Amino acid sequence: MLNIVFLDRTGVPASHNIPRPSFPHNWVEYARTSADETYERAKDADIVVTSKVVFNRELLAKLPKLKLIAITATGTNNIDLVAAKELGIAVKNVTGYSSVTVPEHVLGMIFALKHSLVGYHRDQITSDRWATCGQFCYTDYPITDVRGATLGVFGKGCLGTEVGRLAQLLGMNVLYAEHKGATTIREGYTAFEDVLKQADIVTLHCPLTETTQNLINADTLALMKPSAYLINTGRGPLVDETALLHALENGVIAGAALDVLVKEPPEKDNPLIQAAKRLPNLLITPHIAWASDSAVTTLVNKVAQNIEEFVATGK
Repeated sequence: MLNIVFLDRTGVPASHNIPRPSFPHNWVEYARTSADETYERAKDADIVVTSKVVFNRELLAKLPKLKLIAITATGTNNIDLVAAKELGIAVKNVTGYSSVTVPEHVLGMIFALKHSLVGYHRDQITSDRWATCGQFCYTDYPITDVRGATLGVFGKGCLGTEVGRLAQLLGMNVLYAEHKGATTIREGYTAFEDVLKQADIVTLHCPLTETTQNLINADTLALMKPSAYLINTGRGPLVDETALLHALENGVIAGAALDVLVKEPPEKDNPLIQAAKRLPNLLITPHIAWASDSAVTTLVNKVAQNIEEFVATGK
């Protein structure tokens, strides 16, 4: 009888449950688990299911029963993978489940930015600008075409490639950025700095590593066109939030749309959250680009499959 503990059930929408394994097991789940609670809840587990709970080397070393960490997400940066491997603990994540919903979310953000939907919508709920403009419409915020715009894609994996494919169908010119500092440019890629300089929209789909943290910072933002937009549906720490806010407030770039932040959930006084209340060129969604109904269904089924396969094969 294996003990399975789901440490952060609220990381998966309540409308979807992970199918229970076919083998004999005890299943316990918690809505959330803090760092102080993790050891006590995981100490008797053979399998831990989690999305964002952190497992560092010190904690993993104190869990001799643990055989598998089944992640209900793609990112594994909350797990010390080196330590897990040394201790014989398998880590299985889920990939590919959001290959439709994230690109669609990015497209929605592109249209929202290029057509200034945030500014125009905010006017209707915070002012009587339309009622008092004196004519049938007003054009206080810029409206520019998506077709013909250049999209710079940073990260050419499943999501970045699909975003690029959809963008090309809309008539956009797509550039895939080479790694920062690369000495050679691979076929199908454009030099990192050239993409920043040429793109009308930059969208981030690269993994979070030591080399990609703060990939977008004051220096890289300064390379972008003043008319350009930034979209981040990847990982919050890919962007230096202080530098981005400065860029938005000072016209370094034209706007940004973010689905992820450095700290999640953010503090109530997060500067970007506060700025979004007054800036018509800043759109923030609460890390939900991945969460369409079909994507979550695929996710929970793949998590269940990962658990079944591990118990059946040991890997």
